[in-house]
Amino acid sequence: MTMGDLLVRNVRTLGATSGDILIRAGRIADGAAPDGIAVLDGGSRIALPGLVEAHTHLDKTLLGLPWYRNEVGPRLIDRIDNERSARKTLPIDPLVQSARQAMLSVSHGSTFIRSHVDVDTDCGVAGIEGVLATRAALADIVDIDLVAFPQSGLLVRPGTVALLEQALRMGAETVGGLDPCAIDRDPKGHLDTIFGLADRFGRGVDIHLHEPGEMGAFSMELIIERTRALGMQGRVVISHAFCLGMPDAGVVDPLIAALAEARIAIMTTASASRPVPSVPRLMQAGVVVCAGSDGIRDTWGPYGNADMLERATMIGLRNNLRRDDELMLALAVVTSGGARALGLHDYGLAPGCIGDLVLVEAETLAEAVAQHPGRRTVVKRGVVVARDGVPLPAPF
Repeated sequence: MTMGDLLVRNVRTLGATSGDILIRAGRIADGAAPDGIAVLDGGSRIALPGLVEAHTHLDKTLLGLPWYRNEVGPRLIDRIDNERSARKTLPIDPLVQSARQAMLSVSHGSTFIRSHVDVDTDCGVAGIEGVLATRAALADIVDIDLVAFPQSGLLVRPGTVALLEQALRMGAETVGGLDPCAIDRDPKGHLDTIFGLADRFGRGVDIHLHEPGEMGAFSMELIIERTRALGMQGRVVISHAFCLGMPDAGVVDPLIAALAEARIAIMTTASASRPVPSVPRLMQAGVVVCAGSDGIRDTWGPYGNADMLERATMIGLRNNLRRDDELMLALAVVTSGGARALGLHDYGLAPGCIGDLVLVEAETLAEAVAQHPGRRTVVKRGVVVARDGVPLPAPF
């Protein structure tokens, strides 16, 4: 893993007045730059900490492949079944596809990616193997965290639990879950299983919770109970959490308070198709909020470009954030919120932090969120990994 020495000149750290950022041995440092150190001219651009892609699916993007004609039905199970079928006929190599998306993500400024990777009785752990290979190949360019994810269900597909155990032994950092009521139809059994795996292997949990309304609220209560019982505060993420978007404050407000108390983070994509959690409401209550691209040009949908600043724009639009100070909430979700949710250490632009940053051409932080300008330059642990929106060539 490369740790570079670099002097980034003439940048406005988090929109402040112009100055320099010194990176020594991959970390931001105080003091004078030594003679002969590599220099990057920031051109008075804003320096942000590396963006955090907290939820995507690297193993199944169709980037670089011929256009996929999407004729899938409207239900979640329709998309799941269609994907399992399409995976048998489409040339989806998890190594190649995950590398394509990861490099695109880097070009936009992400220096950390959490990827949910399918594990089921059809594909086994092939996706885990492919994304692990990408992680190793791109270790000097981006950090990748793997969630072993039972996309087709857990208990309804016997054999999946053993495959999840295999994925965790192979190196997946996090145990994934999916709609305990709606997909597995056994919320107690589903959550007992994934929290049991997390407890046994010493891993965190990240659960897709698409379930709406009272059903989702019931599942969320069970997740909160297990988090408390196992002492897993700060190590659980609930992704999507559409139930928090329901209008009944009498149900939602106690859930938000319980999430804050249990230090459970919420991941949002600012979906346009479902009720979504209110980001200001969550953050005001002390809940950590992160964001992700979810699927990028896959069999589920044709959208997505892995740009987390654009995702911040979408969060702003979906939450009606208009004032400059409100836009800072959206920026926090794709930076410090992502770092806190995923347990990243030494994140930021202060001395001692890891030297990950992205240079953005904007007058203010609010403009960076609202306009998400391109042609970014990205630094990973003191090494330039993308320049003016173009990533360095992948090492394979």
